[in-house]
Amino acid sequence: MKLIWAILAIVGIAYIGVCIFLFLFQARVIFFPDLPGRQLEMFPNNINLAFEDVYAKTEDGEIIHGWYVPAENATVTMLFSHGNAGNISHRLESIALYNSLGMNVLIYDYRGYGQSTGKISEQGFYQDIDAMWRVLTEQKGIRAENIILFGRSLGAAIASQLATRVKAGAVIIESPFTSVPDMGAKLYPFLPVRLLSRFQLSNIIHASQAQSPVLVVHSRHDEIIPFSHGEKVFESAAEPRVFLPISGDHNGGFLLSGNVYIDGLQEFLVKYVATYKKVN
Repeated sequence: MKLIWAILAIVGIAYIGVCIFLFLFQARVIFFPDLPGRQLEMFPNNINLAFEDVYAKTEDGEIIHGWYVPAENATVTMLFSHGNAGNISHRLESIALYNSLGMNVLIYDYRGYGQSTGKISEQGFYQDIDAMWRVLTEQKGIRAENIILFGRSLGAAIASQLATRVKAGAVIIESPFTSVPDMGAKLYPFLPVRLLSRFQLSNIIHASQAQSPVLVVHSRHDEIIPFSHGEKVFESAAEPRVFLPISGDHNGGFLLSGNVYIDGLQEFLVKYVATYKKVN
């Protein structure tokens, strides 16, 4: 009997230790700015796109780095919040695609990612996108209704949160999770994730409060964030809202879906953003 109690005590202490570790170091568990690395590996000019380095100061004093990539005769600008791992240099295919659809693109790295300073935090993420919003609206003089907020995966929660506070032309939420606690509960059902989570990043809440038309994009074959999360985010979204199901994996669905993806984006933008001109 003493042996059994000793084993239970060891298991209990180990369990509590894991919980404490996840609470204290969960930013390291959730976010991967160093995968595959923080160095910028390529630049837009490597794929024949002109670009401008952008640096913006956040309200708490961090310096956020991004690229502004103009498109010929563009009438709208995409503010691009990227996914979890890596940095802006790993998103050149995305930049090229949206640029080819007639949009200027401002893509940036969150604090702790790429060349941006600071330590990862949820409120910090929101200050980072605020700083880039000011670059577009104040420095470049772009009207809010001509800005498309775009977020993929992690970036969806950041873009959708800004959409609750500004009235942009539209917001595109691609491959969203419902919230960090929901994802954590799915991945670690044996842990009290909802009690331990210091991050919310709730697309469910943000989408319901968005001040702009919402497009939710999700792949039925997403192996990282379940398709059902995208459906739930769409169901929660404020009107007007559109759902675009695509195919392919989490990171490549927007490319593998081809014209389904491209036509879906353009149809949404033509319908809800008056100044956007469809590119044939």
